Amino acid sequence: MRDRWLADGTHLQFGVLANAWKETVRDAMADIAANLAAAKVEVRRAIGRRTNDPAERKRMFTALKADQWADDPFLARQMRKQWKRGRNRTHDQIVVRADQHHTVTDAHGRLWLAIPGLQRRQKVRIPLSTSVAPAGTLRLILRGGRVEVHYQIDASQMRTSQRPCGQRTLGVDKGYTEALTDSDGVHHGTSLGQLLMSESDRRKERNGRRAKLRSIANNAALRGDHAKAHRIRANNLGTVKRDRQAARHRALVRTEIFTAVHRVVDTAATVIAEDLTKKFAGRKRLGKNVNRRLAAWTKGVTAEALASVSERRGSVLVPVNAAYTSQTCHRCGRLGRRDGDRFHCTWCGVVWQADVNAAINILQRFGDPDIALHTPHHKVKQILQDRTDRHRTRLPVQDSSPATTERRANHPNRSTPSKQ
Repeated sequence: MRDRWLADGTHLQFGVLANAWKETVRDAMADIAANLAAAKVEVRRAIGRRTNDPAERKRMFTALKADQWADDPFLARQMRKQWKRGRNRTHDQIVVRADQHHTVTDAHGRLWLAIPGLQRRQKVRIPLSTSVAPAGTLRLILRGGRVEVHYQIDASQMRTSQRPCGQRTLGVDKGYTEALTDSDGVHHGTSLGQLLMSESDRRKERNGRRAKLRSIANNAALRGDHAKAHRIRANNLGTVKRDRQAARHRALVRTEIFTAVHRVVDTAATVIAEDLTKKFAGRKRLGKNVNRRLAAWTKGVTAEALASVSERRGSVLVPVNAAYTSQTCHRCGRLGRRDGDRFHCTWCGVVWQADVNAAINILQRFGDPDIALHTPHHKVKQILQDRTDRHRTRLPVQDSSPATTERRANHPNRSTPSKQ
């Protein structure tokens, strides 16, 4: 695409230096490739649900990997369903190649970043708030009146990468009130729920006030009082402070989650975690406030932290099927009832802490020969019920005391009340 634009003169209409639009094209193509790879993950799961034939699965996986899925009707249909092709509205960032920028230090010891401008041989200089010079390809993001400089670093050189991991194998359950709960019953990141809840309630109150002001501005514009409408939009409906508060909240949440993951890895060499990337239908209606708070649950950040910290510190992260891990008793294996942070097993008659029970189930799910990572949830439920039924049939007959056995021997044709 880049060479074609150079050949037919399309590049002249951009009005910027060649390096700027070339890096933009390369970055856009990388985003498209990442979007395509994410869609293939869901298609692989669909292949696993469609057939159990190893040869057929191998054929579909090979065609999907070689980008020949358009010739297969099933793969083409799944790719059309999963590959969401949209429009990129990113407007506040540019990519600068590694050989197109350099840093200089002024007389006061302050570090400046020089990048190419729109005019040849004229650099745009940006003051940096750090003494570490960025290296490699840079992504500059203009956000909230500030320029953010993003670049890649070697994960092995990070300070946390030098910390060794533990020696045990732990199962962890991702939660809302706390980031993680391990199979030993220890809660990590206990402030996460309060952070998410307070931020969600604050946004609700703030958005309500902004909606009222927006309505006043719209009504003033309808009456012809455009000056008042302009003053409200300019002074009361800005986004700089809102974006700054959102960035601060994201930083606090990420710090809490990453700290919790590090505490888990301090003990565990193998971390067994539930795979929550699959969408579950039929979620309970818990009310507007509860659903609004749960919508801010950062399970994606938790998954990212588990993968990143485990890779850097040398531990092994093993995802397992999450179906019914929160609804099954870890002792008897039967389905129970969960009420908040309590799990009631109707068969054992015991009340467990729900997150600890789920973490133990996740640990037991590791290496399960019947329940694979992509086993559908209805099959998982059938497997669990078959296991409990099999165990129930192996139990001794309750009415099997010596006296009862003697009576049955003396009167073989007499029916017991249980038989009736």
